Amino acid sequence: MDEKQRIEDLGGCITFMGCWRVNGTYAVSRAIGDFDQKPYVSGDADSSTIQLSGDEDYVLLACDGFFDAITPSEVPDLVAEALRGADDSETGGSLPPEHAEDGVGNRVAERLMAGKSSAGRTRAARRARWWQLTQRWRMVGVFEINTGHEFYSLTSMMKEGMQACIQATSNTESQNSLTDEHFKTKGTQLLEGFEMHTFAAPVFATLRHSLDISEQEFMNSLCPRANYLQFISNSKSKADFFLTYDKRFFLKTQSKREVRFLLSNLRRYMDHLEKYPHSLLVRFLGVYKIVIPNQLKKYFIVMQSVFYPDERINNRYDIKGCEVGRWTDPETGGKQVVKVLKDNNFKEQSIVLGPEKSWFERQVKADTAFLQDLNVLDYSLLLAQQPLHQDELKGKHSFADLVIRTTKSLDIEDYPTHLEPSSVPLLRSRSEEVPDGAVCVPGQHQAAAEGDGEEILAQEINSPAKDTRCPVELQGFHKHHQRLLPNLKNAVHVIDGLEWRYFVGIVDIFTVYSIKKKLENLWKNLRYPGRVFSTVRPTKYSQRFCRWIHEHTQ
Repeated sequence: MDEKQRIEDLGGCITFMGCWRVNGTYAVSRAIGDFDQKPYVSGDADSSTIQLSGDEDYVLLACDGFFDAITPSEVPDLVAEALRGADDSETGGSLPPEHAEDGVGNRVAERLMAGKSSAGRTRAARRARWWQLTQRWRMVGVFEINTGHEFYSLTSMMKEGMQACIQATSNTESQNSLTDEHFKTKGTQLLEGFEMHTFAAPVFATLRHSLDISEQEFMNSLCPRANYLQFISNSKSKADFFLTYDKRFFLKTQSKREVRFLLSNLRRYMDHLEKYPHSLLVRFLGVYKIVIPNQLKKYFIVMQSVFYPDERINNRYDIKGCEVGRWTDPETGGKQVVKVLKDNNFKEQSIVLGPEKSWFERQVKADTAFLQDLNVLDYSLLLAQQPLHQDELKGKHSFADLVIRTTKSLDIEDYPTHLEPSSVPLLRSRSEEVPDGAVCVPGQHQAAAEGDGEEILAQEINSPAKDTRCPVELQGFHKHHQRLLPNLKNAVHVIDGLEWRYFVGIVDIFTVYSIKKKLENLWKNLRYPGRVFSTVRPTKYSQRFCRWIHEHTQ
């Protein structure tokens, strides 16, 4: 019972599948190997002492694999049968009793192993059944897009087209500095029956490199033989959402206006990520367009999934900082759907970050100020949580973990050697910084996004003046990076609090405060007088968003 409690305290479970198993897999809870089940399966030995009286018929020493096929209740009969067959059948009664017993142990072991072998088929069946159960759990909220799915043809073309695009540029060296031409780059791959267009490929390759995503790794995830997954949620978005089979990257269809808006502001987006490498803004990793002549034109973007890995996530929330229409019934009605909850579902709860609270609030403020400057509203904070295991809590303070996280968070090669340690920025940062005053007037950047032309217009680049930062400015720059990233592939979207791990990211950043939205604001003011709704001017939206974060973070 103590061992069961230990495992459950760590967040694991003990299930019965023919015998008691740790997380439904291993039949032992102490082992040197089995790294995939650490810390539930511990490498620390657990022993007990039993005094033998001399009346015991036998002592059986066996591994967990034996008891994976033979139940403890079967052992006495098997041993008794083996002992009965070993009295003098092989000795002919010609040997003294003490010598006749010499080979009994081996003969009993042989019979027991024969019983184990015959039970092997049952063991394989149990393992197959467990694999099916884990696959079902993994597929909660998603459907595999197989040959009978309506999007199978589209996603197959997506994979084939992106593979061709990535292979065409994979040998190109990463850019240390991005020029105006890189942001204007367009590429086309002609494939059987369709075309794949790429936009600003060198820019997105640079961003992937900054996240330690190699081109081979990116292609392996996006273009595997396995099918994509369709995400099933209660979102009202008209876009189609797809997940790579490993759930690491999201693919989302976009309107031409949204793609134009992203590309026209891509320089500013990259400058913001350069200034705030730990920004909570979702990471866009590619923009593509599929063209089937005389049939289809479909834009889509590739994003890093905020909720990766998601195996242990408890609840997911979409937060906007308002109340009207911000409640979701958490009941699924037995359907395999992931309910994304909203602001009103989060009442009386808090994001408990401890020392990370101040950094988190500052970073949200910086990100929302950037979106306000783009004249954007209606964005969301995606939030999910999962409990930290005891080993994760202890590991946060270990020296080895500190070294790994520091290495992940710092780029030693980019350190200015003439500066004091306190003024050194974290993560990669190109030597040139955009001055804080080099901003554009809200509304200027939406014009290109609202045109009616068929082609995506080339971005008008207004290169900011170069700025040589003094140490005082670098200290202000540094304060936005005062956290060590966890040792995870999705590190920028993961924050470890006191007892919970939080997945956070700001998404849906394409809604401009246009004339249509202004009219919607007027109508909602009449419909919901005195209430808090999402369609407000960007300044008010940003302030309210930051206030919600402040009030719900500890």
